[in-house]
Amino acid sequence: MSSAPSSSQPEFDYLFKLLLIGDSGVGKSTLLLRFTSDSFEDLSPTIGVDFKIRHVTVGGKKLKLAIWDTAGQERFRTLTGSYYRGAQGIIMVYDVTRRETFTNLSDIWAKEIDLYSTNQDCIKMLVGNKVDKESERVVSKKEGIDFAREYGCLFLECSAKTRVNVEQCFDELVLKILDTPSLLADGSTGLKKNIFKEKPPETNSSSAGGCCSY
Repeated sequence: MSSAPSSSQPEFDYLFKLLLIGDSGVGKSTLLLRFTSDSFEDLSPTIGVDFKIRHVTVGGKKLKLAIWDTAGQERFRTLTGSYYRGAQGIIMVYDVTRRETFTNLSDIWAKEIDLYSTNQDCIKMLVGNKVDKESERVVSKKEGIDFAREYGCLFLECSAKTRVNVEQCFDELVLKILDTPSLLADGSTGLKKNIFKEKPPETNSSSAGGCCSY
């Protein structure tokens, strides 16, 4: 996956809406920050919904990725339900060092996808974050693989801190979307016009989008 130059706003073949979900503190925001600006920070919990853009080229196609980072706390859950609308890709993130963040995938997050997702062909990816803390791991890779198989998800383990597999998470997700005709149809038509109108005034002020290069 390669990025377009940040000095211009290039034309794009498709606009894809991607959503990051999971418990608070699993590293959704740091994963997004690493992917969009190749930096790492210990970030405070997201309030409501954050939003970033990255332009990439995959398989010869120019893509504009609109990536929504949702708050994991229960009190924001009603606010974020509407953000599932029109998403072609959903990334479920858990922390390999915190068992409850994995358990909540089936107890909470998979149920939310069933409830709110409007694309029946939406591509789901399961991401186990913080593999840099291998000595503290409590969720095995096999458990992640088994969950992904049961729920029909792609699966990768990664580390936003060390960059391991961060690019691959989004790369594999986008390639799968590109291989799904119904999602391509969505990405090439109406979403170009209305996807950005969903952004509420209460999103994080740090959410200015931009491209980056590696």
